[in-house]
Amino acid sequence: MKSICHRTGDKRHKRKDKQMIQPIEEMRAEDLDGQTILMRVDFNCPLAHGKVSDATRIDRIMPGIQLLLEKGAAIILLSHLGRPKGKIVPEMSLAPICSYIEENYQLSVPLITQLDRLESPAAGTLVMAENLRFSPEEEANDERFAAKLASAGDIYVNDAFSCAHRAHASTHALAALLPAYAGPALMREVRALKTALETPKRPVVAVVGGAKISTKLDVLTHLISRVDHLILGGGMANTFLAAKGYDMALSLMEADLVDTAKEILSRADAQSCTIHLPADGQAAREFKEDAPSRTILNEALAEDEMMLDIGPKAIADYSDVIAGAKCVLWNGPMGAFEIPPFDMGTSALANIVARATASGELVSIAGGGDTVAALNHAGCADAFSYVSLAGGAFLEWIEGRELPGIAILDRDT
Repeated sequence: MKSICHRTGDKRHKRKDKQMIQPIEEMRAEDLDGQTILMRVDFNCPLAHGKVSDATRIDRIMPGIQLLLEKGAAIILLSHLGRPKGKIVPEMSLAPICSYIEENYQLSVPLITQLDRLESPAAGTLVMAENLRFSPEEEANDERFAAKLASAGDIYVNDAFSCAHRAHASTHALAALLPAYAGPALMREVRALKTALETPKRPVVAVVGGAKISTKLDVLTHLISRVDHLILGGGMANTFLAAKGYDMALSLMEADLVDTAKEILSRADAQSCTIHLPADGQAAREFKEDAPSRTILNEALAEDEMMLDIGPKAIADYSDVIAGAKCVLWNGPMGAFEIPPFDMGTSALANIVARATASGELVSIAGGGDTVAALNHAGCADAFSYVSLAGGAFLEWIEGRELPGIAILDRDT
């Protein structure tokens, strides 16, 4: 079978400045009535004992689905769950997702296990196609597989931003075969990210944390050309502190990227982006819960200690930067937030952003990696203007990359 448009390594392209994707929510009821929508969603939810244990992704998508059903459309939901690698794995069936929707939204959701028998449901109803990744053709972006799916529908809708960085049959090849539109949740994501990176009110502050520079080199390089201030935390901040001449002792850092950190600092200066590093932190001799720790300036770190969180002076300094911001983009924690007491820096700073958002002082957008977990831990995720549930797609967008699942929507339909 023929496969198309694979993206590997450094062959990914920079995103075009303007996207002309069409939102399905703007279509009139008379244009949707009786039409069958093939709708790509991301219902890749955690399961426990055969039931959905975290339905956040489902609950975020369902209002858009209900809106389309009310307009008279029939919907075939397309999703994956887990990584079955092209084989039928019963514990990765979408049956628990169907059960959750039926129980919580009072909608009948039959599961179609044989995609060869995929047919249009009645107007105003929906069905779920079984896990697309049970078929190896899905991840191969196979044209014939996409055509088989397309034969059951009239319109294609992508409402799975978190899958848009993959050129798979259901996110790419299928979109080329039918009139293609963006779903409501995907549009909210795109609009939020454009607000932060393309049409922001300034000053713009990016808060970037996490363990390594190596995983976010492109993020940092792209952001210094887009934001006014870049606040750093976590292990990556340790590498930058080492580039500034500090001995970071046993702290998590990437010694082989110290010169790269120096280059980024120099480029930021040239592009009028101020990089902020923590002046102090919480140091400990062990990386474990409730390990004895002390608050110290960077220069006081002992040779048998490691920095595991930002300190009170860093929080105060960062708070001052945020106080003058109109837009904050957040990606990654400030420390080892999963392990008390090294969650204090992330929680304190997140709540500062949340309060400023609630008072109308700024727009706050967060996402990627451990960010959602960190904000939930801080108890303030709901107070941010927008929190993305996407991981890789969120990162690739803020790297400035073109996402194939978005780019394919940017065409005449």
